[in-house]
Amino acid sequence: MTHIRFNIPPRTGREQEYLEQAIQSGHICGDGTFTMRCEELLEKMTGTSKALLTTSCTQALEMAALLSGAGPGDEVIMPSYTFVSTANAFVLRGARIVFVDVRPDTMNIDENLIEPAVTERTRAIVPVHYAGVGCNMDRIMDIASKYGLKVIEDAAQGVMASYKGKALGTFGDFGCFSFHETKNYSMGEGGAILVNHPEDVELAEIVREKGTNRRLFMEGKVDKYTWVHEGSSYLPSDINAAYLLPQLEDAEKINSDRLRSWNRYHEGLLPLEKAGNITLPVIPDECSHNAHMFYIKVRDNSERKALMDHLGNKGIMSVFHYVPLHTSEAGLKYGEFRGEDRYTTCDSSRLLRLPMYYGLTDEDIDTVTDAVKEFYSEQ
Repeated sequence: MTHIRFNIPPRTGREQEYLEQAIQSGHICGDGTFTMRCEELLEKMTGTSKALLTTSCTQALEMAALLSGAGPGDEVIMPSYTFVSTANAFVLRGARIVFVDVRPDTMNIDENLIEPAVTERTRAIVPVHYAGVGCNMDRIMDIASKYGLKVIEDAAQGVMASYKGKALGTFGDFGCFSFHETKNYSMGEGGAILVNHPEDVELAEIVREKGTNRRLFMEGKVDKYTWVHEGSSYLPSDINAAYLLPQLEDAEKINSDRLRSWNRYHEGLLPLEKAGNITLPVIPDECSHNAHMFYIKVRDNSERKALMDHLGNKGIMSVFHYVPLHTSEAGLKYGEFRGEDRYTTCDSSRLLRLPMYYGLTDEDIDTVTDAVKEFYSEQ
């Protein structure tokens, strides 16, 4: 039987070499050579003022929530169709989550529904760039400017993607990347926070270093380091960074390979969309995506289950994605949906993700495509 995995973590072939170098260096805790080289590459790739590696995107979001000043009594606006970490970061600060509906074309937050959800308690907007496709950042930044709101971009899926030529994660006050094993570039578990305003860099470094001014001490700017602010241990091991570095060095190669796979899927499945069987992803003209995922939308949840079973019987793994947060036990406790839930629940129950990873072969893509076509030919 054919066996096509949903995901295979990316590798360039140099990871083992870099890991050995990190081990031999005798410095395997954070802020070693490999950590700094990764951060320099991220700064070059994105144009941010400062990139800081973290142990996960979850902790990058938690850092951003702390740095944004969110706290009890505040409201934070975000889509419900996202991973739990997007909301948890602000719940941990005592803020209340305000969910609004998504656009059906991109599954991103509907920028036209943000302003009606703003109140005198609103502290921040958290756009989530779903599948590496940028939200309408022009409109979002206009709203933020009008009401004096912070913007924290959840760009977990957005490395190497852009909106109007500008890297995702660099529009707001802070941007958050993920380097989990399911992402385009991986360090197993890991992430990064982009600090987009120079005046926020020093505090971000303090927060990441458990609330101490250790970085200033290491740079000779203070004669001792001590506890100066609230913070936590957000710094990853240099071993993790050593695994990530070769992928960042080959970022363009990995990105091109994934885009090739994405385009082949799109071309192969286009006849099914034209026949009205499925809906394919939409990439707005102003967005350059990174092929983080390839998904289709089917008629409803029952059809999705039947298609997943059909693919599974052929050895092809497919998965659905988020259950909307506002429908969860914690979502009901810590947040509220403001406005009409026109697309979030409906479209999330129709969405199915197909295998996508660096090195996916044309043969395997065609096998998946043919299996989807076979399913609809039997309907």
